[in-house]
Amino acid sequence: MANNLKSPGENASGAPVDVVIMAAGKGTRMKSRLPKVLHRLAGRALVRHVIHTAAGLNARRVVLITGHGASEIEANLQDLTGANGRFDLEFVRQEPQLGTGHAVQQAAPVLADDGIVVVLSGDVPLTQADTLRALIAQCAGEYLALLTIDFADPTGYGRIVRQGSDGHGSVTAIVEQKDATPEQRQIHEAYSGIMAVPARRLKGWLARLDNHNAQGEYYLTDIVKFAVADGVPVRAHRIDDALQVAGINSPVQLAELERAHQLRGARAFMEQGVRLADPARFDVRGTLECAPDVEIDVNCVFEGCVTLGEGVRIGANCVIANASIAAGAVIHPFTHIDGEKLGVRVGEGALIGPFARLRPGADLGPEVHIGNFVEVKNSTLAKGAKANHLAYLGDATVGERVNYGAGSITANYDGANKHRTVIEADVHIGSNSVLVAPLTIGAGGTVGASSTVTKSTPPGALTVSRGRQASIANWPRPVKKKG
Repeated sequence: MANNLKSPGENASGAPVDVVIMAAGKGTRMKSRLPKVLHRLAGRALVRHVIHTAAGLNARRVVLITGHGASEIEANLQDLTGANGRFDLEFVRQEPQLGTGHAVQQAAPVLADDGIVVVLSGDVPLTQADTLRALIAQCAGEYLALLTIDFADPTGYGRIVRQGSDGHGSVTAIVEQKDATPEQRQIHEAYSGIMAVPARRLKGWLARLDNHNAQGEYYLTDIVKFAVADGVPVRAHRIDDALQVAGINSPVQLAELERAHQLRGARAFMEQGVRLADPARFDVRGTLECAPDVEIDVNCVFEGCVTLGEGVRIGANCVIANASIAAGAVIHPFTHIDGEKLGVRVGEGALIGPFARLRPGADLGPEVHIGNFVEVKNSTLAKGAKANHLAYLGDATVGERVNYGAGSITANYDGANKHRTVIEADVHIGSNSVLVAPLTIGAGGTVGASSTVTKSTPPGALTVSRGRQASIANWPRPVKKKG
């Protein structure tokens, strides 16, 4: 049997894939001190979307060209380098910034001659890996392949000039907007800024670039005329999905692309059977997995990695991050769940909120109730346990069927260290009690309201710790003095 496995970075042509990402621009129209490629879309920096796409190509190497804000960009991406990286990520600097061709010239020395180079832009975040694989197939390790798109209004994009007048001949040139003639500006097929090209050819063409144009810059698009002059076919992979080539130049464009991206994701969820009260008021800023019959109300935000089991209902205005919510659970409105690195788990049939907060390490069993203004952190609650009102459970292990009274807290921090509270099954904690850890409340025990408990209690015991009540008959209230 033939071995069809490909080595890292290899594609159908047999050549490794190296990705070059241009991220050197200042992004003046963003009107921000933050480098443009670090602005976020769907909770992730623009350039990280592009790097994620490169990972989807099984790239051998990613070369990121930085310039404006280079130190900040490189620091932001350090977690992707070295042993943590899925590929070799290398930074090169473009200083000063003299155009797209000049940018790629800075990357040329670190590109191996045996690869196919895919050129991407750090501010074009939504290109799909399947689209790039089709572009690489057009390149086939021999040709210059361009990703193009037909725009109703191609203003600002380089125009694709083809042989003949039917719009289907071979590509002969890309003409930038500012250098285009009035006739060329009528062309609707535009260059996306994305190409695939054999590295050995690219290096030779880059060496021939000049800046004899309206901008005085070195255009990467000029390599098209060199390919034509050298008899190398220039192929175009034309798509009709504008989101895949949409770039970000201003806060307005960023917001528009955010909403378009979120709406596309919302429609995909609804096609899978998820019921969204309003797809225009739904945000995923990470990954979300939904089982059948999930219902999500308006203005909910999902961050990190979130899974929703069958029949889960999410109320309005919830923020949920890094959590697993099991089948049949109900998350009432205005609940905040953030598992961070430890995660949060909500068991089957649990009822959470409204106005509840689940913090990292909250592990709730089946049919647990966490009510309004209750906070749970690094605590395990077994089946049927309830904390319905105005309470705090931190670093606690809570048994089955425990009833945790309103206003009660676990005092888990002594100013230097955290300590654990164990509340065994069938315990009743009265309202406004303080449990000073470390301690254990024995199974079936009761803690009287307003008690401060500092020592472990035996099973089945009633524990009361508060000042003795006294009533003074006919006590005269103070009165205000006159004058």
